[in-house]
Amino acid sequence: MKILMVTMSLDIGGAETHIAELSKELKKRGFDIVIVSNGGVYVDEIEKHSIRHVQAPLHSRSASCMYKSYRILKKLVKSEDFDVVHAHARIPAFIMGLVRKSVPFNFVTTAHGVYDTSGVLKYLTNWGDKTIAVSQDIVNYLTDSYGVPRQDISVTINGIDTERFSPQISAENIINEFSLDSAKPIICHVSRLDEDSSTAAEQLIKAMPLVAEKVDGAQLLIAGSGTEFSRFSARAEEINRKIGRNAIIMAGPRVDINEIVAVCDVFVGVSRTALEAMAAEKPVILAGNAGYMGLFAEEKLKEARDTNFCCRGSMASQVEMLAADIADCVARTGSEELAEICRFGRRVVIDEYSVERMADDCVKVYNIVIKKKYRILMSGYYGFSNAGDEAILNSIYNNLVALDENIDISVLVAYPERSADIYDFRMVDRFNFWQVFKSVKRCDLLISGGGSLLQDRTSTKSIVYYLTIINLAKFLGKKVMMYANGIGPVLKPVNRKRVKRAVSRIDLVTLRDENSVQELRSMGVDRNDLNVTADPVFTFDCIDKKEAERLAADAGIPSERPFVGISIRDWYNVPNFRKTMAEICDDIYDKYDLNIVFIVMQTPNDIEISKDVQRLMKNPSYILSEKYRTAELMGIVGCAHFIMCMRLHTLIFAAHMDVPTLGIVYDPKVRDYLNMLDMPSMGDVDALDREFAVKQADHLIKNRCDYVAALKKKTTDLKARARKNEELLIAFMKENL
Repeated sequence: MKILMVTMSLDIGGAETHIAELSKELKKRGFDIVIVSNGGVYVDEIEKHSIRHVQAPLHSRSASCMYKSYRILKKLVKSEDFDVVHAHARIPAFIMGLVRKSVPFNFVTTAHGVYDTSGVLKYLTNWGDKTIAVSQDIVNYLTDSYGVPRQDISVTINGIDTERFSPQISAENIINEFSLDSAKPIICHVSRLDEDSSTAAEQLIKAMPLVAEKVDGAQLLIAGSGTEFSRFSARAEEINRKIGRNAIIMAGPRVDINEIVAVCDVFVGVSRTALEAMAAEKPVILAGNAGYMGLFAEEKLKEARDTNFCCRGSMASQVEMLAADIADCVARTGSEELAEICRFGRRVVIDEYSVERMADDCVKVYNIVIKKKYRILMSGYYGFSNAGDEAILNSIYNNLVALDENIDISVLVAYPERSADIYDFRMVDRFNFWQVFKSVKRCDLLISGGGSLLQDRTSTKSIVYYLTIINLAKFLGKKVMMYANGIGPVLKPVNRKRVKRAVSRIDLVTLRDENSVQELRSMGVDRNDLNVTADPVFTFDCIDKKEAERLAADAGIPSERPFVGISIRDWYNVPNFRKTMAEICDDIYDKYDLNIVFIVMQTPNDIEISKDVQRLMKNPSYILSEKYRTAELMGIVGCAHFIMCMRLHTLIFAAHMDVPTLGIVYDPKVRDYLNMLDMPSMGDVDALDREFAVKQADHLIKNRCDYVAALKKKTTDLKARARKNEELLIAFMKENL
């Protein structure tokens, strides 16, 4: 591939070294690399490896510099055929985003750190098709501060050349150049000396008088340049005069960092330079702008790894603490304990932070963005705190992601701000017409479903909404798939005509049951490609049994005896329903020694009716009113002895988990699924009979093993049929998109 790297500069700094090492490794693999930056000490280094450098003032936010950079980059991208443009840092990414408006290209960015997002700065960026983050905490920062979907973020590492940084590197050149006394302790620090990255350097300079008192002949060597270099140099000279010797040496910008690191007895720094010192088997004190962790050792690995060795979230660095830790580290020089800490550091770098792995991570992302992208928009009853529909959403989304990593998914969701901490994918407000229009226009394929979207028993508004989205997609020339829909009941003649017209134009139709086919046929839909599959929730993987039992225990459900799960919903104020349900629950509690647990599938609706029934019971019962993830709720359902339910997806959860179900029919879809699964019914909700219901429960309990065996056979087939949704979709995409 031909890759254009765009960055602010190539001076000393962790991000700059990352780019130089990545570019050299890619060049070694045969990639054609061009780097655009404001220049710096690494230009000679990359040009020695036959990597072309183009000068542009990308280091500045000034309007004139940014405009000049824009013109240089636009001309370059138009004149050369780059497979991927890879921008590093906010200004280059922002400018490339502007260039991309007139010149299309595959766009990748890397986030090397966190930025100020106050005011308009939040909008001074563009994260491209895919973003690479150098640590997990930066992933969280990107999603929280910029709303970048997790599906668009990959994590890499700062790759270290473990041959260039090793215990075998000679320090003789550095000792001679700076007249260092190799018999006395040497402390080293490497960083860009700008205001936002020089806290450790400034504190080291301030700490040297204290260090000199505790450590005889201590020397501090600081490599790097930046806006603070002159101020730090003046301060170093002042301290040297007070100490009476050349204790602080300001080396300026260097590219021979491996030799700088080789000379030290203690290294102080963060991020890439800390990893480089670890690779050289040096003791490393982690200290930087973001925080302070002290001497790196095995017990600090997870915390350090999670923040890319930057100490974000750790305590602030203090001069006295830094001086004391340096003195303590020097005092332990030569000890086996410190030697093992240093050996461990190198093992960590070799195992987890190689240049090869960093390049592999980037190449994987490049391969994704250069492939044909499938932009899919999902429409359904999503974002309404309904566990059944959230299970459908999660199932379809997981299945799509597994199909092809180049599928780009957006979802129409109600109240996306409420779901920001639940979902990692791109959400679009289903009530914002302009956002919906733009999302439909952008997509290649609209997926409508699953669930019972096309029905008018609850209201006509619902069916009109979903049909409008479908019709808009077809008007804009988009492909449309109905994904495992349940159809009906559609009662009004005008709505039946609307459904017939829309479904007749849809490109791919899969239905979750045979009755939905018959309902469409009765409306006059005349097509021979109505594929009967199964509900996508049958493909969903839940938590394991132990985790589910722990959640049930945390909810206060006693484990001494089994429980019956009760899933009910309010339905048009059916007379005496609450009282009859309370009596049935009490009978089961008394007769079979089973706990009663109300399972909430939609909040707050199901909580209220569950509480109403609970208040009418004479025996104790429990309500699962917490907001559980789909996998968790399904796992808890799997712990039940059996389930009594109105809601279809509680029935499906139970079937998926091989738990027998006693259904309460409020809608034909519930009766249809009970019949398909050969599960018993308590009757219709508006004619619920206590005696008959308890008799049915008695029969189910006595024959539970037979029902479980029958369910396993049925669900094996349903799980296979549910996978057919994906098979039909991928074949359709490859042929039509």
